[in-house]
Amino acid sequence: MAVKKKSAIKKTAKKAAKKTVKKVTKKPVKTTAPKKNIKKTAPKAKKAVAKAVNTQKSLEVSLIELIKQTSAVLPDDVQKVILEALEREEKNTTAEYAMNIIKANIELAKKKSQPLCQDTGTILFYIDHPVNFDQNKFTAQIKKAVVKATELGYLRQNSVDSLTGENSGMNVGPGHPSIHYHQHNKKTVEVKLMLKGGGCENVGAQYSLPETRMEAGRDLNGVRKVILDAVHKAQGKGCGPGVLGICIGGDRGAGYIESKEQLLRKLDDKNSIPELALLEQEIVETSNKLGIGPMGFGGKTTLLGCKIGVLNRLPASFFVSISYMCWAFRRQGVELGSNNQIKKWLY
Repeated sequence: MAVKKKSAIKKTAKKAAKKTVKKVTKKPVKTTAPKKNIKKTAPKAKKAVAKAVNTQKSLEVSLIELIKQTSAVLPDDVQKVILEALEREEKNTTAEYAMNIIKANIELAKKKSQPLCQDTGTILFYIDHPVNFDQNKFTAQIKKAVVKATELGYLRQNSVDSLTGENSGMNVGPGHPSIHYHQHNKKTVEVKLMLKGGGCENVGAQYSLPETRMEAGRDLNGVRKVILDAVHKAQGKGCGPGVLGICIGGDRGAGYIESKEQLLRKLDDKNSIPELALLEQEIVETSNKLGIGPMGFGGKTTLLGCKIGVLNRLPASFFVSISYMCWAFRRQGVELGSNNQIKKWLY
């Protein structure tokens, strides 16, 4: 009986051992579970990468289209003022002839999608963006788009090394393009572009009041005097009729930056500061009575518009900074959607 008990105990022990082995071998199977998760997440990662690539490509396409339209097509508010000026000029005069050439140029450039002027000028980008916006990545995309737009002929090879005189042919270098970022409270990204030619840039001016030569004091009357002096000095050298962007105050650098940003305003808007609204109107009306006219040939249209901003200044300084824009007022903007495609044109 003892032998039978021992054999029974051995069999029971073997069965228990087999069960424990089975239990132990089942545990490693659980380590294969993460493989299923890897298979599920891999397609998601690929989709995310593909979406990011497509978004970047969309941004490049949108920026190139913005450059193309800005270079070739004047915004509606500018065209409207130019056509109104043409109607005011006396018939069969040099001024009317000059304005008709400008009109024909506008129509031809739009029809052929070619630059309005052989000088596509300084490339100025103004970006309004929400919080947590990657400026470095956006700057890289802007430069890439500028190079491509130059290759396509939408921009002239127009950026020169100031020390060597070398032209890389790509419109990219220190300060080119000029890019300005501003954070706003909207969730969208707005990109504005201005192409400012060398001819009009050369007749910009900056005055420090008081200006004893013309008895211009530190007041709006003194500001008015120096602005009209700048218009008179420009004559036809700025490819008139032109538009003035002006800043009262600030330091020398900030004043010029603000004067250019005033040119982003529409020509038919009205200054929110009543005194400046009146001064803007008066500058245009007075300038158009000077007889300088289109291209300096005489006539009734010397200025198409005037936009004035103001910055605080130091007690010791009173600068008036004046940026002149030619009739080829190339300024356009877009609002980008979440996929970086153009959602809306701003001008």
